[in-house]
Amino acid sequence: MTDTDSRIRKVVILGGGTAGWMTAAYLGKALQGTVDIQVLEAPAIPRIGVGEATVPNLHRVLFDYLGIPEEEWMRECNASFKMAVRFVNWRTPGRGEADARALGSGRPDHFYHPFGILPDHDNTPLSQYWFKNKYEGRTDEPFDYACFREPPVMDAKLAPKWLDGTPSTRYAWHFDAALIADFLRRFATGKQGVEHVQDEMVRVEQDERGFVTALHCKSGRVLDADLFVDCSGFRGLLINKALGEPFLDMSDHLMCNSAVATAVPHDDEANGVEPYTSAIAMSSGWTWKIPMPGRFGTGYVYCDKFTTPEEATEELCEMWNIDPAETKFNHVKFRVGRNRRAWVNNVVSVGLANCFLEPLESTGIYFITAAIYQLAKHFPDRNFDSALVDSFNHEIEVMFDDTRDFIQAHFFYAPRNDTPFWQAQKQLVLPENIQKKIDAYKAGLPINTPVTDESTYYGNFEAEFHNFWTNGSYYCIFAGLGLEPDAPLPALAHKPESVAGAQPLFERVRKEQEHLLQTLPTTHEYLRRLHGK
Repeated sequence: MTDTDSRIRKVVILGGGTAGWMTAAYLGKALQGTVDIQVLEAPAIPRIGVGEATVPNLHRVLFDYLGIPEEEWMRECNASFKMAVRFVNWRTPGRGEADARALGSGRPDHFYHPFGILPDHDNTPLSQYWFKNKYEGRTDEPFDYACFREPPVMDAKLAPKWLDGTPSTRYAWHFDAALIADFLRRFATGKQGVEHVQDEMVRVEQDERGFVTALHCKSGRVLDADLFVDCSGFRGLLINKALGEPFLDMSDHLMCNSAVATAVPHDDEANGVEPYTSAIAMSSGWTWKIPMPGRFGTGYVYCDKFTTPEEATEELCEMWNIDPAETKFNHVKFRVGRNRRAWVNNVVSVGLANCFLEPLESTGIYFITAAIYQLAKHFPDRNFDSALVDSFNHEIEVMFDDTRDFIQAHFFYAPRNDTPFWQAQKQLVLPENIQKKIDAYKAGLPINTPVTDESTYYGNFEAEFHNFWTNGSYYCIFAGLGLEPDAPLPALAHKPESVAGAQPLFERVRKEQEHLLQTLPTTHEYLRRLHGK
């Protein structure tokens, strides 16, 4: 290598955990062994282990890319399946589901945001035909059950795959975040030559430009590199503290700033395993439920302006009927928002060091995946061309802000108004971007371009990255919360043949639901075979 060779020679990742080891493994593959990679991880620093639910692109973008079979990593990480997010009590008061009745309909107050593809007819999503039928009194079936195959399957706690391993629909996963980090650490160090440095950083060395040149460790060791990736969590030790990049607080959009989490034992044989994440509305926030073999992870995400950690813990314990004296809780205070720039000089922030949104739509690990994908795409040389840096920052900014707006809309349009927390949500201002989507939705328009080809769209991470929240996503949430268009899409009034042609799709969905109910194994049965227990 000559002096004129400007290639990056060495990368140091500050922080292990899920973000650090995903980054190390991904870059180890993407850079094809041409760069030395070190992960500096302080053993005494605890991991935040709240990100245990995922979205469907994880396996394809990460594990497929690394050449790791699904069954292998699932067994190592006590993993289960996730076919949707199930929202409970977002329309009516209460904490449980058994007695909640939605707006006098007689149905329990829940709705799904499935990962399945919304069908399309004549370049118009089935959602638009469903609402026309509802508006004109031809159906009272909820949107998710009318337009997706998956809701009855999830009600029955069936798996998203047949016993021979053939998938019946798109799905994601639940897993133990600490186990996934350990699995990727073993993979990166054992198969990719990544060096694991167990030490604590005590000082950051920078040059006259403000670029980081080395990290000084407690043991006296000095780690120099050309590029540094900050995976130090909420502390943002490089991006925020060393480089002074401001963190943009967004609590004026999302009020929740704290969580209390624990794990609850579960009798899978007696009760089955739910193949979805639950998001259960509470008095001052919401509770997640993430089922895994033998237990489920749960946590109450709340705003400390409306309740205390002690009150939140008590409310969580009451819901699951657990004894606080016999249970270990993890209390987390988090910052809501993102860095003004994710990449500054020669430091790229990934994971919690870059941004955080409450995990209502399980986006935490998706944000990591998207960031490392974009980092590999924009990987620099030692000149750090500003065009690469600016493009990366723009991609991350758009991704985060679009997701923030989508999540705020969940709270803003939830009919619940029974506590000060839910009342306060309606006083916040919606950003212009989501308001434009609402206006389009109210006018009867599809919000995003319809997705009609699952294999093409979801085989192209670039397309998914720029259009992650599909028309089906917005419709699931808005219709589920009771927000409906003012009238059907006007163009449909001039397309009687298209309207008539769409009706058989609803019958096709029902037949597919019946077929899946008759042929799929239970999630517990599939997992027992997968995990051998």
